[in-house]
Parts: sequence; C-alpha cells; structure tokens
Amino acid sequence: MEALRSLDELVERVKSLPKKKIAVAFGQDPYTIESLSRAVEEGLAEAVLVGDKTVIESVCAEKGLDSGIFEIRHNSDPVSSCRDAVAMVRSGEADVIMKGLVGTDKFLKAVMDKEKGLLPRGAIMSYVGALDIPKYNKLLFISDPAVIPFPDLKQKTAMVNYSVTMAHKLGIETPKVSLVSCTEKVNPGIPNTVTDSIICKMNDRGQISGCTIDGPLDVFLSCDKEAVKVKGVPTPINGEADVLIFPTLEASNVFYKGLMLFAGAELAGLIQGTTHPVIVMSRSESAKSKFYCIALSCLMAD
Repeated sequence: MEALRSLDELVERVKSLPKKKIAVAFGQDPYTIESLSRAVEEGLAEAVLVGDKTVIESVCAEKGLDSGIFEIRHNSDPVSSCRDAVAMVRSGEADVIMKGLVGTDKFLKAVMDKEKGLLPRGAIMSYVGALDIPKYNKLLFISDPAVIPFPDLKQKTAMVNYSVTMAHKLGIETPKVSLVSCTEKVNPGIPNTVTDSIICKMNDRGQISGCTIDGPLDVFLSCDKEAVKVKGVPTPINGEADVLIFPTLEASNVFYKGLMLFAGAELAGLIQGTTHPVIVMSRSESAKSKFYCIALSCLMAD
C-alpha cells in the first residue's frame, strides 16, 4: 500500500474498506453527532449512540441531521452509557468505542475496568495522534499528548511501538522515529536524554523493530533537513521524521495544540494498548477533528 500522506487520503482509503460499527458512550453532543453523521453518510462506518434518545433527536433536528441513520439506545445516565458501550465492543457487537458528552475520567474508568473493560492486564495505555500540517509534506505521528504524564523507559518503548504500528497501517514501511528533546546531546542532567539513548540501542539490537530511531533530537533536526545541514549533526532521521516521541505529556500536548491553533494543523488520534480502538477527544474538539479520528479508528480496526 502506498503511504498515506494526509488525513483526507486516510478518509478515502477507509471508504474502500468494510464498514466498522462505532459504539458511542453518551453520544448526544452536537460535534460528536455531526462527525458521526458525516462518517455514516460517506460510508465509513455505522454508529450506535448510547444516550438520551430525546436529546439525541433534538440535537439532530437542530442541526438538520437525520437521526434515522443511527441506532439509538436510550440511556440517560452517562456512567451507565459508558459501561453499555464498552460491553458492546467486548461482545463483538461493535468494533470501536468513542467518547461522547461524558467526562474523560468516567469514560476511561469503564474502558480500564479490570473485569469488564478493554485494557488487557499488564498492558500500557497510551495515545498516538497523526498530525496533518500544511507546511510538512507528510503526516507526522506524535505521542503521548493525553495519557502518560512522565513516561519511563517501559512506557516510552510502548509509545514507540504503538506509533510504529499505526504508521505501518498507513503504509509507511520503515517510519523514522525521533525521540524529541531540547538537545541532541545525552546529558545526565536531562534524564529523558539517557532514556532516549537506551531506546536507540534497543533499536540497534532488534529489541524494537520495523523503524529507524534516533535521539535525543530537537524538533529542527527531526523535521527540517536544512537545520541538519546547518548544525552538522549526523542523524538517520535527517529532518524527515515520521514520528515524534515527546519526553512529557505537557510537551506533546502543547506542541500539537499550538500547531492546530496557529498553523492550521488537524489531528486524528486514538488510545492505544486496548483490545479495540478507543476514540477520546475533548468535548470541545471540532466535528472535523472527530471525523478524522473516526476514520483513523476504522483503519486501525481493520
């Protein structure tokens, strides 16, 4: 498969695949319903909205959308609706779970339930996003902007593996993974740079495969070929990174939100480490962003 270079190319790719069914926990906010309506109308997915039937139908009417394209399962309690949506995925009735108008803490509690959830025992849960940036010539994957505040070696290794798996799904055979820091030098005073050097050696020895890894590197060396020439730093990434692995959640979160706000970037992202794709977006995220997340989830569920 040819590598997908934009989120719109991702959407077109998903249209050629069998439809997936998405269970939406408390799916009754306008942006979620709008994004799902578009996904259903364009043939990407089917959707089951678990929520207050009256509210869902009212939102559809206000937005001029046809509520008849959805299966609606009435449940006016947000916590119970999360459990119901998780149960649908566990039973094989749905392929993907998506958060609607419910707090992330309540939603993830159901997803992570030890007995009835979607996170295998011992698994590391993380978040991988694909950024479509107008000034970059391909998609840029990032981790972790949402789940792990200060990743240790084990968690960071999982973040790399999840990102590489997602990149492979989008047709990138050997993604270039940059372990991002404020410097390209290993410095014991900056603990993340030491962790990065260990991950690079793990890649050299085949403990992490399917990709090329280097780090620590700053964002310029990761994504700007001219900066590599100017600084004279030899790196196999060569300013052409496919994946950026950040040292903290704060750094990754600020990075992508800044690009969305000031550079017109779009993000599609998913929880990783679970048995099925999990869509967790802020309740204030646009319908367009949620739509791209739906498309990505359908590809990852295939």
